Amino acid sequence: MTALSRAIARPTPVAGFGERSPLHGLERRRIGIVDLAAQSVAAVAPAAAATTVVLLVAGVAPGMTVAAIVAAAVLSLAVARTVAQFARRFAAAGGVYTYAARGLGTRAGLGAGAAIVTGYAAVAMFALLGGAYYATYLLAGLWPGLNRPLAAAGAILVQTAIVAFVLVRGIHVSARVALVVEALSVALIVVLLTVLLVHIGPVDVGAVFAVPTTGGETFAVAAGAVIAVTAFVGFESATTLGVEAVSPLRNVPRAITGTVIISGALYVLAAVTQVAGFDALGADLAVSASPVNDLAAAYGLGGWGVVADVGIAASFVACAIGSTTALVRVLFALSRDGVLPARVGRTHPRFGTPAAAVAFALPAIAVVPLLLIGGGVDMRDAMHVTLSVGAAGYIVAYILVCLAAPVFLRRIGESTLGPAVVAAFAAAALTAALVAFFIDDTASGGTGLAVVGALAAVLGGIVIALRRRHGPGSIGAYDEPIAAQVLGGVPSPRPSRAG
Repeated sequence: MTALSRAIARPTPVAGFGERSPLHGLERRRIGIVDLAAQSVAAVAPAAAATTVVLLVAGVAPGMTVAAIVAAAVLSLAVARTVAQFARRFAAAGGVYTYAARGLGTRAGLGAGAAIVTGYAAVAMFALLGGAYYATYLLAGLWPGLNRPLAAAGAILVQTAIVAFVLVRGIHVSARVALVVEALSVALIVVLLTVLLVHIGPVDVGAVFAVPTTGGETFAVAAGAVIAVTAFVGFESATTLGVEAVSPLRNVPRAITGTVIISGALYVLAAVTQVAGFDALGADLAVSASPVNDLAAAYGLGGWGVVADVGIAASFVACAIGSTTALVRVLFALSRDGVLPARVGRTHPRFGTPAAAVAFALPAIAVVPLLLIGGGVDMRDAMHVTLSVGAAGYIVAYILVCLAAPVFLRRIGESTLGPAVVAAFAAAALTAALVAFFIDDTASGGTGLAVVGALAAVLGGIVIALRRRHGPGSIGAYDEPIAAQVLGGVPSPRPSRAG
């Protein structure tokens, strides 16, 4: 018998491993880089964002739309590189919540958890509203007498049912459905944008790629950049699948960075096309109901515009799937940490999905849009409010994780200048951009700051109460090797987390 054979037959006992991971119940090491990328791309929903968010940016940064989107792309890439510092070192279901807790402790972790839950939930609501908006927009073209509020409510219920089904069935189903939908939608949008650019003719470079030269223009670009950042938020959602991913320490960072790069390229193409197209027509992009559709009609491509609207509506459904997929895994992680009730952390016995968290989250995600529509709120206004709230949640969570990264790296003895500079730049830029956005939103009569302020007060009180129950280092569980995976592994006597 060789030494290797003897070691396998009679391994030396290795103590210190648990019988099961703190995040047990999820299907471990089942999904590859394609599904991870599909998750991040679905949460970002670039096909939908390429049209809707460009329109919103044009409203706050007229003449500086492309500059604001480029600034947002650079900023998002800096955040992605910072998030990757954690993703390369351990796998977690809580994503940035777990990262902030590991870097800055319990209070910051709870704050990041509250912020990212708000971000995922609000963007899921935005996606349901967006899907309903485009569905009713298309149906109204066929039936002019359509009762739009009733049709929109029906569309929200149908989308919610689709999201519930694919989330419970498993990440393979949800990721692949989202990937197919988003890939087709992006392909349609890219083809249409390319054809439109050909019809528009030579682009006025000075008008399209204008840069700020005054303080007012710089302020507008900053405010527009925050709106544009909402086109990227969700890129980090692949981190919530770390437990379920194959080679997560390699594949998760690739998925989040690649999503930012691909999305940024699409957004710049979309912004250039829409700004150039409306400039050539002498029209105002900010007042268009559906910019791509209007441009297609103006340049004799009306049929393409309808097809693109179908793709955009489908992209919103993919976004709802992606955002809710990430949301329920953060709720699952919060439950396993003892922050939420234990029942929220239960998984489906057959599919290995956080089914209890799905049942916990989806009713609220569907009810809020239905109440907004039932209350007579214009759908575009409802989309603006939910997007503003979602943006605030995401950006606060990003700021906290950027602050946490240098502290975490220094604690584990791996601190270097480059990541620290990138994290500091991202945190400072995000903070300044968020302040600029809310100043601009308030000045223009928006209600985003009021809603975010009320939510912040409620969530802040919850975080303070929870902090008293959870001491230092009590949250932030991540996936750990178990005794059965280690040659000679012996379970330690330490108790496993409840779940």
